Amino acid sequence: MQLNEEACPVPESVLGQLYRASPQGLPALIDSVPASTRAMLAVYCYRRSHLASIGLAIASSCDEDDLNFHGGNLGADLYTKSRNATAVPESSRGQRQKISLSQGSLMQVIAQDLI
Repeated sequence: MQLNEEACPVPESVLGQLYRASPQGLPALIDSVPASTRAMLAVYCYRRSHLASIGLAIASSCDEDDLNFHGGNLGADLYTKSRNATAVPESSRGQRQKISLSQGSLMQVIAQDLI
């Protein structure tokens, strides 16, 4: 069974540029995307945890009607949140969050089995 993944409204190269953009360069990239596509992109990004802060930044440049049309209730919520957000956190820009591995009892049992 194949999952129905939502298609990105912009080419992957543009999405990659947005992901790697500095906080100062992000507004110029966002402005290069047409308004209707920008609203779809804001909703698309916001639905993905690693792109949510970029989705908020994109949504801050969108009209409320466009976000409502493309995102429904989520679009309305995104509009409100984007107007209340002060800035895109630096941690979401090209810096990956550290991943910690479990050190719990299950991992100790597995490690003992490997020895």
